[in-house]
Amino acid sequence: MPNAQRRVVVTGMGALTPIGLSVEAYWDAMLRSESGAARITYFDPEPFDTQFACELKGFDPNDYMDRKQARRLDPFCKYALAVAKQCIDDAGLDTSTLSDDERDRIGVIFGSGIGGMHIFHEQTANYMSAGPRRISPFFIPMLIPDMAPGLISMEHGFRGPNYCVVSACATGNNNIGDAYMMIQAGLADAVLTGGSEGSVSELGVGGFGAMKALSTRNDDPATASRPFDAGREGFVLGEGGGALYLEELEHAKARGAKIYAEMIGLGMSADAHHMTAPHPEGYGASLAMRRTLENAGLQPEEVDYLNMHGTSTPLGDVAETKAVKQVFGEHAYEMNLSSTKSMTGHLLGAAGAVEAIATILAVQNDIVPPTINFFTADPECDLNYTFNKPQERPVNVGMSNAFGFGGHNTSVVFRKFVD
Repeated sequence: MPNAQRRVVVTGMGALTPIGLSVEAYWDAMLRSESGAARITYFDPEPFDTQFACELKGFDPNDYMDRKQARRLDPFCKYALAVAKQCIDDAGLDTSTLSDDERDRIGVIFGSGIGGMHIFHEQTANYMSAGPRRISPFFIPMLIPDMAPGLISMEHGFRGPNYCVVSACATGNNNIGDAYMMIQAGLADAVLTGGSEGSVSELGVGGFGAMKALSTRNDDPATASRPFDAGREGFVLGEGGGALYLEELEHAKARGAKIYAEMIGLGMSADAHHMTAPHPEGYGASLAMRRTLENAGLQPEEVDYLNMHGTSTPLGDVAETKAVKQVFGEHAYEMNLSSTKSMTGHLLGAAGAVEAIATILAVQNDIVPPTINFFTADPECDLNYTFNKPQERPVNVGMSNAFGFGGHNTSVVFRKFVD
């Protein structure tokens, strides 16, 4: 049955992605079908099987925080503070004018799938070379994923519910889903939510490489992320963050906020199958999507666009395609689908957040962003994945999937706002 509780709308967004350092730049790059993949510059990648990633290009943390704080923080926290600032500005929220009661009703539910990967590497090296006295007192605070929402709340004085959901690559969607439920339940009037990740590091690239999860197309990084293409052979690691300002409808209207879209449902499930591999028939993914439709009170044919998890892995893309067919039936061939990871790479715990933004912009603009790097058809992936170029079409309802190691499956859905 549809959830008849308080209505939740999106009134602000912020994004740092490998193809754009703002929501506008991110959207424009998607419509140009750009790839963010290139040879790694953060460290010498020569010893690694995979020598490329989707790094943030041109990001300056000093645009968002003072130099002392920027030197101290792990990248995932820097990205979190940056997208939060963008999101708050976009929402037209002047935090200096908030009353105590208002501050008490604004939450921050914001996640990271891995947390302080860089500081873990740095401090481990310090310990190995010089012993425990070289460990920084900031090591633990800067390592833990929940420091991102903590820092955001400190920066802006938000005293409502504050925590971090960690569910690997489903993290972004899980945090958005919790924010949605928190507002529906009346425990907050607004929540800044999303995710950030800064795992393009020696340990990040080395760890995922050891799992054989990454593409090794070092001769052509820009085309390495090939969701649903027969030549796909692994994902491309990305970094960045995305933030949404979710707000109860009447609260948003009372302050004259612009409204991008309405969030109308979410669904979650577990594969109960394997630590890293998806259920081969997509059972958990299909269950999450079905629950999203039920929670939103939607029929399958009402969904116009699905931003797929689509990581460019041989098993994952087929399993998700099977799940879509199970849930949507013949309508699976009528709707548009795409994997924006073909352009941004896989942002892990931030993926759900930046892909929710892509979905909301598709709903707002009636344009479906593409899946780039399609060269060879895979007979097991035979849906309309919006290959290589964006497509204009009515998009009244958009859904976004995010799945994580451990068998975590999440879907969220947005609709054009109608008062």
